[in-house]
Amino acid sequence: MDMKPVIVVHGGAWAIPDDLAERSKIGVKNAATCGFSILANGGSSLQAVEAAVQILEDDTAFDSGHGAVLNADGDVELDAIIMDGKNLAVGAVSCIKNIANPVMFARTIMEQTPHSMLTGNGANKFAEKMNIKRIPTKELVTENAVQEWEKYQKYKQSVTSLFNTEKMHDTVGAVAIDSKGNISCATSTGGITNKMVGRVGDSPIIGSGAYADNFTGAVSTTGHGESIMKVTLARRVLFNIEKGETPQKAADHALEYMKNKVHGRGGLIVVSKSGEWAARFTTKRMAWASAENNILTYGLNPGENFQEKIDL
Repeated sequence: MDMKPVIVVHGGAWAIPDDLAERSKIGVKNAATCGFSILANGGSSLQAVEAAVQILEDDTAFDSGHGAVLNADGDVELDAIIMDGKNLAVGAVSCIKNIANPVMFARTIMEQTPHSMLTGNGANKFAEKMNIKRIPTKELVTENAVQEWEKYQKYKQSVTSLFNTEKMHDTVGAVAIDSKGNISCATSTGGITNKMVGRVGDSPIIGSGAYADNFTGAVSTTGHGESIMKVTLARRVLFNIEKGETPQKAADHALEYMKNKVHGRGGLIVVSKSGEWAARFTTKRMAWASAENNILTYGLNPGENFQEKIDL
């Protein structure tokens, strides 16, 4: 029996300012619609999550690809992951530079190498070898990101204090199940403003920033990377589902555990093997959207659940 295809996307859990609110909502709606059109036409969940995340990477409202922030040296370092729940194939990349769509590069690593993750110089060299399109740093960075970085240099704020104000941008991601019942996930990030050079957050870490397994479901997370890694948040949600919890309860319990155990806030999207899904967060806002049965559901503030029809 064919499954009902579902895709859910997020644009990062943080204190999204009002001037970015509308753009964030439009961005996740566009990404979910694009991913759903692939699923509705018989495409795979892997294709759908990659395409959805690429849309978000190309949108400067989000901290990934074209909306990336600057590290302590004023440079851009990008991380991404993609995972196929059918066979647990995974490709991840960290600390890469001058690549507009890290999620596409992560899939190249998954399909063209015997490895699961590449980082730093080796990853950048491999990107050149594979003719992955390179673009200048200045094309990846917005004026806002430069101003933010200059302010942090001036006031010497620490990364911890920045996250405690929930003002830092964050990750984008997608999870999907296709008509064959195959499940996939993808996550991509530009990191934290003023982070140490070489810092890697949760996004490309298997089981923390994302995880997909056809036997359970798929998760993409967002929030304070160090906290998410400590509790392996993505895998924890699926563990809760394995215990019999609904996706929403599994997500809420995992986020609550992270908040209580390591004082970390964040958000996540999850889809189960039966096509049930949830988008949950403990920050002020998280832009998210889902698409199923030609209906788009989306929100930004806690408790929001707007719906509109998709015309494909």
